[in-house]
This record gives sequence, structure tokens and C-alpha cells, in this order.
Amino acid sequence: MQSGYKARICASKDVCGIWKINKVHLDHNHKTSPSKSRLYRCNRELSAHVKRRLEVNDMAGIPLHKSFNSAIVEAGGYENLSCIEKNCRNCVEKVRRLRLGQGDASALQSYFSKMQAQSADFYFSIDLDDDLRLKNVFWADYRSRQAYKEFGDVVTFDTTYLTNKYDMPFAPFVGVNHHGQSTLLGCGLVSNKDTETFVWLFRTWLQCMHGLAPHGIVTDQDRAMQNAIQIVFPNTKHRWCLWHIMKKLPEKFGYHVDKGSIFTTIHSLVYDCQFVEDFENGWRVMVERFHLYENEWLAGLYENREHWVPCYLKTTFWAGMSTTQRSESMHAFFDGYVHSKTTLKQFVEQYEQALRNKVEKEFQADFKSFSQMVPCASRYGIEKQFQAVYTISKF
Repeated sequence: MQSGYKARICASKDVCGIWKINKVHLDHNHKTSPSKSRLYRCNRELSAHVKRRLEVNDMAGIPLHKSFNSAIVEAGGYENLSCIEKNCRNCVEKVRRLRLGQGDASALQSYFSKMQAQSADFYFSIDLDDDLRLKNVFWADYRSRQAYKEFGDVVTFDTTYLTNKYDMPFAPFVGVNHHGQSTLLGCGLVSNKDTETFVWLFRTWLQCMHGLAPHGIVTDQDRAMQNAIQIVFPNTKHRWCLWHIMKKLPEKFGYHVDKGSIFTTIHSLVYDCQFVEDFENGWRVMVERFHLYENEWLAGLYENREHWVPCYLKTTFWAGMSTTQRSESMHAFFDGYVHSKTTLKQFVEQYEQALRNKVEKEFQADFKSFSQMVPCASRYGIEKQFQAVYTISKF
């Protein structure tokens, strides 16, 4: 701040509520800088062209900072741009909403009304923007809420599955039941994949499940998702999908002369090491042997090793889940009923039919465990005990 700064306008309001300027000082004790005038809020504006570009890029999944950098290059530099990145962010936030087609909104409303009429335990929540337009939706039926009580220790969460032509991510919470089958524990449709959206979705889901957070959650490495989990589920063990990490190895090391040996070494460290010390020593040797000191991706993985390496996670119950493939198997389940061109209206209509099919498969597995028995392979009493209490698939 400048000392002795006298440039100012003084005003006061009289008893009638009328403002009167009392004093004006225009003298500055420092040089003025017209080039900085574009940073004043009153001088900032977004052209129609930039607004349209931001909206299109956001729909295409292009990060905001890349869109802003593109606008800077197009304008020929920061000094030629009449806005700052915050203005662009505000613009994008304003247009982010569920992009509804004809009949979509009424289909959602009809579905929710019908389900609540059938069961008072059906839960749904709708998130609106400042202009009362639909942003995000969450719902869970009675069966999903009951299933969470039994199978909610560990859930997987994944948003990579797109259910309709508007590229609106379907966000299911998925668990595993006593037959080893994927079971739906609530789902959402979200307009965006940033921290704020995930916080809303996780808090809504947690409220739906009576405030009982899961012991463990499996997701991919999405940063916004990680931030939201730390905010909403601070005491939940967070595991990164191992499959997503391992499938990136060819992309990250395909250029390396020793790529085959690196793949083999990492696989061995991840899947064979039973103790933390063995993993850390082996990792150090690998980095030295292949001169991987400068590899930022590998360094980031090691820094966050407690989120994905099995030997760090073996003391936590994971219900046999180390990847988000449970979510993906749920996606495959819905694939029989929806496709990339399915509208939201069609999805809502097919959703219930798909769930009924899922319930029937679980019912058939229950019947099989009730009416049949897999013979024991030994004479040990403990195996006989497992045979009596486990379902066939688990036994």
C-alpha cells in the first residue's frame, strides 16, 4: 500500500437517503498505469466469441485453464484480453447444467413421483443453479438403501460411463453382495466433474445413507474426486484403482529402452511384495537401476503409495475389490438397456427394468445357495463350517 495516499472520493447520505459527494482528491503520489485498467472489475468483459468458445470447450471436457490459455494466444497476449481467468471460470460455472432434451425433465419428475408414491423410503435430491436450472441429480430406491446396511463396508465410485447423447456422466455407487455380485447403492447424474459437484453428490449420498460413511472407497486418480473424499469422508480409507494405474505403464514408459524390464519389475513389486519394507527397498533399487529419478509420474505414484500398493492396504477390508471394475461391471449391466444415443428420458424409463433384472439374478443366486450344496474337498471341520454359512459362490 502507498503511504500518504490522498486520491479519494468522500460521500455521505442525508436523512432523506440521498447521497452527496463532499470531497474529491484526484492527486496521486505514484504514477498511474493505464495498462492495468483492464484489471478493474468495471472494465472486464467477456466477448460473445469467448463465451461460446468456453462453453463448447467445457462440453468437450477441455480443462478451463487450457481454454483460457487458448484465448490468450488468440488475443495476442494477456494485455489484449479484456478478462481474467476468474471471469472465464464464473462464465463456465453459469452454463454448467444438465443439458436436457425434450421430455427429459418431466420424465425425471414422473419417475421420482411414481417411486415416492410406491415407497416413502425412496430418496432423491435435485441440485439447481442460480437460474433454477438443473445441475445434478441423485436418487436411491429402498432396496439400494437396505443393501447399503448389509454391503456398505466398501464402495466403488466411477463416472466414466456416459448414459446419453448429452455426455452426462452416470455416477453409480456400487458395492458387492454375498454372492459376489455388484449391487447398486445409489446413483447420480452430474453436469460437471469438479470438486464442488463431487462434494454435493457425496454429501447427498451420505445423508441418504443416514450419515454412515463407508469404511473404504475405490476410485480412479481424479484430483477433484480425491479432494471431495477428503472433505466428505475424512475417516474413510481411499484406494486408487490398481487396474487404471497399471494400464498406464506402456504409455508412460513405451519410449524407454528398458521398458520390458521396467514393466516386469513394477508388476513384481506391486503384486508379489508382502511387506512395506520389501516394496520400498525394491522401488529404490528399480529407480537407481533404470535411472528414473526425473520421472514425475513415477515419483507421484511412490509419494501416494499408501493409496494403491496392496501391501500398504492389506490390513483394511476391501471385500475383494482393488479396482473400480465393480462400477464398470455395473456399467456393463446397464449396457443391455442403454447406449450412447440414449436420452435421459429413455434412460429413466429403462433404469427400473434394468434393476428388476438385477434383482432377479440375485434372487436366483439366493435360491441356488438355499437348494444346492457344493461338497467339501476335505474332512476338516472348519471347511464344513464354511459350507454351512457361506453362499455357494463365496464357498
